[in-house]
Amino acid sequence: MTLPTPPEGNQPLPCESLTVLFDGACPLCRREVGVYQSLKPARPVAWTDVSKASVPLAPDDRARYLARFHVRREDGSLLSGAAAFVALWQVMPGWRWLARLAALPGVTPILEQLYRGFLRIRPGIQWLARACDTSHLPAGLVADLRSNHAGETGAVWIYRGMLCVTRDKTVRTFAKNHLHTELQHLQKMSALLPPLRRSWLLVAWRMAGFVTGALPAVFGRRAVFATVASVETFVVQHYAHQIEALTAQAGHAALRQTLVDCQRDEAAHRIEAEAHLTHPPGALLAGWCRAVGRGSALAVTLARRV
Repeated sequence: MTLPTPPEGNQPLPCESLTVLFDGACPLCRREVGVYQSLKPARPVAWTDVSKASVPLAPDDRARYLARFHVRREDGSLLSGAAAFVALWQVMPGWRWLARLAALPGVTPILEQLYRGFLRIRPGIQWLARACDTSHLPAGLVADLRSNHAGETGAVWIYRGMLCVTRDKTVRTFAKNHLHTELQHLQKMSALLPPLRRSWLLVAWRMAGFVTGALPAVFGRRAVFATVASVETFVVQHYAHQIEALTAQAGHAALRQTLVDCQRDEAAHRIEAEAHLTHPPGALLAGWCRAVGRGSALAVTLARRV
C-alpha cells in the first residue's frame, strides 16, 4: 500500500527515512508524537498530521490513517499499528530496546492485539483527555479561568434569582438584559475550559447566585442595583488582573481579547447599576454590599482550587 499521489498543484507529502502519519486532532496521539518529536532520531523523520485539510488525501485514505497509526518507510511501503510503532522505535533514542524486544518471535503480533484492544477504548479515553486538556491555555491562568466560569455561572443565577422574585418593571428589564449578556459570557468560558477542569462546586455557585439576586429583590430596586454595583466592582478588578498577566505573554491575543470584552460588559453593568442609585446606600445596605464583595472574593479563592 502506498500513499495516494496528491492532486496537481499541492505540495507532496514529505519523503524522509520515515514519514509518520498521525492524528493531530487526537489529544492522545498529539501528546505521544510530541514526546517522539522532542528526541533526536537516528535517521530523518517527517511528521504529517493527517487530520489537517491541507494534507492532500482522498477521504477514504484519510479515514484509514486517522483510524490507525501509520508509518511510511523510505521505499514507499506503509506500516500500520504495532508494526508502525516498531519501525519508529527503531530510530528513536531511548526506545530502541522496545524495538529489539518486539523483534523477538511472536512479540509483534501480541503488541498488535494489544493495540487493537486499545483502539476499542480509545474514543472513551479521547473524551476524557479532551475533557481535561488545557494545553491551549496559559498554564498559570487555568485556575483563574475556572473561577471565571464559576463566577459567570453565579452571575447567570443572580439575575434568575432577581427575575424569580421581583415584579418591578425597571428591575426586570435590567435583569433580562444582563442575563442575556451573562449567558454569553458563560458560553465563552465554557468554550475555553474543558468540562473536567471546571469547578466541582457549580451547584453551590448556582445556589449562592440565586440567593444573591433574590434576597435584595425582596427589598426593592435600590438594594438590587447596589448589590449589582458591588458584585461588578469586584468582577472588573478580577478580570483586570488576568488581562494584565496576559499582556506580558505572547501568543494569547484571542484569549486576552475575550477577557477584555467580558470586562467591558461587566463595567457597563456596574455603571448602569450605579446610575440607578440616586444616593449612597445606608448603613445596612452598605454592610450587605461589603458582605457580597467579600463573598465574591471567597468564591474566587474556592473556585480556583476546587
